[in-house]
Amino acid sequence: MPVAAPAFAHESERDVAALLESYGVRWEYEPTTFVLDTDNHGRPRSAFTPDFYLPDFDTYIEVTTLRQSLVTAKHRKIRRLGETHPGVRVKLLYRRDIQQLDAKYRLADVA
Repeated sequence: MPVAAPAFAHESERDVAALLESYGVRWEYEPTTFVLDTDNHGRPRSAFTPDFYLPDFDTYIEVTTLRQSLVTAKHRKIRRLGETHPGVRVKLLYRRDIQQLDAKYRLADVA
């Protein structure tokens, strides 16, 4: 039975998934949430869920096409992730990265 496509939060995530699939790269959508900070009782206060996990590369990808203030917050979360989970690798793809991939590989034609 075919697996249903995930409900992506943004079109750029769909484009990245299409590119990964076109190259046969295995991926998982938002499979892991990392706790970044807890309160005095051990309850999560902040967390980060990267958009994609590439199991063959043991790397997460976070896609951002947001306003600069929100990009700054993502940078802060990725920095905090490095502090709390030092073995986790995350690559951040910006709007310009997505646009360049789209132009180079014609992502709209892949989907």
